[in-house]
Amino acid sequence: MRSLRSWIVACSSALAVLVTAVTPATATSPSAGGAAAVSRDRPAFDSGPAEAALRRLLPHHAGQFDLVPASRPASGDYFAVSGTTGRVRIRGTSPAVLLSGVNHYLKYTARVDIGWPGDSTSKLPKKLPAPLGTVRRDASVPHRFALNDTDDGYSGAYRNWSSYEKQIDVLALHGVNEVFVQMGADAVYYDTFQRFGYTKRELASWIPGPAHQPWWLMQNMSAFGGPVSEKMLDRRAALGRKIAERLRRLGMTPVLPGYYGTVPPGFTDRNPAGPVVPQGDWVGFRRPDWLDPRSELFPKVAAAFYRRQHELFGDSAMYKMDLLHEGGTPGGVPVGEAARAVMNSLQAAHPGATWVLLGWQSNPSTQLIDAVDKSKLFIVDGLADRYDGLDREAAWHGAPYAFGTIPNFGGHTTIGANTAVWAARFDQWRTKPDSALRGIAYLPEGTGGNPAAYDLFTELAWRTKPLDHSAWFAAYAERRYGGADPHAARAWELLRTGPYSTSSGTWSESQDSLFTARPGLTVGTSASWSPSAMRYDATTVREALAELLQVAPELRTSDAYRFDVVDVARQALANRSRTLLPQIKAAYEGKDLALFRQRAAEWKGDLALLDRLLATDRRFMLGPWLKDARSWGSTGAERSAAEFDARSILTTWGHRSGSESGGLRDYANREWSGLIRDFYAVRWTLYLDSLDTALATGQPPAAIDWFERDNAWNLEHKSYPVEPTGDPSALAEAVRASLGSGPDAGPRMRVASRPAVVQIARPCDVEARPEC
Repeated sequence: MRSLRSWIVACSSALAVLVTAVTPATATSPSAGGAAAVSRDRPAFDSGPAEAALRRLLPHHAGQFDLVPASRPASGDYFAVSGTTGRVRIRGTSPAVLLSGVNHYLKYTARVDIGWPGDSTSKLPKKLPAPLGTVRRDASVPHRFALNDTDDGYSGAYRNWSSYEKQIDVLALHGVNEVFVQMGADAVYYDTFQRFGYTKRELASWIPGPAHQPWWLMQNMSAFGGPVSEKMLDRRAALGRKIAERLRRLGMTPVLPGYYGTVPPGFTDRNPAGPVVPQGDWVGFRRPDWLDPRSELFPKVAAAFYRRQHELFGDSAMYKMDLLHEGGTPGGVPVGEAARAVMNSLQAAHPGATWVLLGWQSNPSTQLIDAVDKSKLFIVDGLADRYDGLDREAAWHGAPYAFGTIPNFGGHTTIGANTAVWAARFDQWRTKPDSALRGIAYLPEGTGGNPAAYDLFTELAWRTKPLDHSAWFAAYAERRYGGADPHAARAWELLRTGPYSTSSGTWSESQDSLFTARPGLTVGTSASWSPSAMRYDATTVREALAELLQVAPELRTSDAYRFDVVDVARQALANRSRTLLPQIKAAYEGKDLALFRQRAAEWKGDLALLDRLLATDRRFMLGPWLKDARSWGSTGAERSAAEFDARSILTTWGHRSGSESGGLRDYANREWSGLIRDFYAVRWTLYLDSLDTALATGQPPAAIDWFERDNAWNLEHKSYPVEPTGDPSALAEAVRASLGSGPDAGPRMRVASRPAVVQIARPCDVEARPEC
């Protein structure tokens, strides 16, 4: 272990010098007090990292772009797009901002999409079209933050560098300049606490498996899914360093975890000078103890933590941490005094750094906010679009914050978001008198889906006027598939008025699927805390699918179309589960065995069709998820532990207590091929067959220990395909046909505000209409 760690440390100083040399304009983050001074006799920064990203993203067209560095003015970041046919000129204030300018050109001149996921760049002409004059976009906010604490568990725990590299490129392309980086934080804790009396074995057993580590870092739990090996710690540290370095080279800020007092069990036995506050339980898991930040030992532990973090990952201008998260207890420690001590240790290690906090439930408290220098706080609001009547300036006493969204929980595959709320509320909050809004924060609990939501939300930060919701979706429909098409336009107008126009007040995500729910005749949700009913008219998705299946053949070859047709068909079939299950219930309670068997067969048939549909796209397959997890193990035992970690986060989540009493089971439910066939469908078949037997015999249904059954699947080692099979359009057509003849077909409902005619020809000319 030490040899690899030593190599990382030895390289860090040289790399830091190199990064500073090539990116002087971004050496100071906007979150740390503004742009650094730039000498007039040299370029503002090296555009090389942006050019390298462009070659990865557009290998056949990268040479037609001239990327020109520009100094950042006091007003903040900007990009400008100009040029001629085959020679497009982008000026921008950082390598990442240059890429944001490229993306603006692709979206509004070339009219193609690089989404997250899905792209239509295969529709680009050999010679890129000329921009209509010069277009300039100024960032309306300095902070463009991305990634929830939980994403490293629900999406990124076992990614490789290639996957992270693509993610960073796409984040930069969409204007993000601050990215939360957890990868490798386990190595910092592992090394730090060896200095405070713990053995390697004790620490390896305390650290959870990678898929469960975010909740350990939030002081919610420990140990589950471990132990971790030194070799895995080394690999994670090396990958975390690589991620942080790439972000810096692109002029983006790697936001690193800060230290706020988490300690392993038995800390005072080894360190009597450090009193701890027991944190009790979190939904069935024991929380790590909290070292009193006022103690004489806290600054010593914090200094050791930050020193080791610096050696492994370099420095940052932003550090994220939350005191007493989701039910943590101060145990008599004044929160304000604790906050000052935490901030003092952060400033001692990183003068001028910003403390980033998540706006979630009652966090952060006003006691914390009022106790420290507010100019060194930044709150990423996870609830900005969820509730009504919010006044963040009053609630957070003027502390700067980002307008944020959590459009999914657990990485659910459901589509939709409160995008109309974003379009209206962001600009209202940004422009109101004495606004403390300083950024946006895209915070899905798991990434890799819902590309329209990601595209629209990140674009908010580059608009100085309200976004026209209808016009934006019309333009998106054209670029998403690389050409204008009346059926694509109609499909996205239906989706806009349906799942992408859900309201604030209660939820920020759409309902999940009942196919993934713990079986029962009255279930209304899969995850315990998901919406229990439809949040929009299901007809919009079913009709959108029918429209997508009529898109012109030449536009159906793009990666974006293939992803979307599977995703929309998946959602349409998932929505049907909410009308079919009540019919199964009615047949069972009416003791109509024939009708029950007919409806149960339809349910099982839908699950089988759903699995075949999902198998046509790698992004909806279980196989890659499990293969990636096993690839991180160097022994059979390590591979098995990683696979259990990756499986359990999707199903039981944790042990019996957390899963059942704590309600965590199926929290991260996914509609993925393989998971549908061998987990959800088997579960539902077992249940429905038990009801069938009960109807036939007149006896009560047999009791089923669902946790035991589910956890047995977690312990399996069956391999699943990693390459897609089948025709996505053909399977989506099979779904459409199934829905058309299903029990919920009925008269079609009209959707409010649906236009009679959809304009598709150049729906939003950005050069002619600046509000676009």
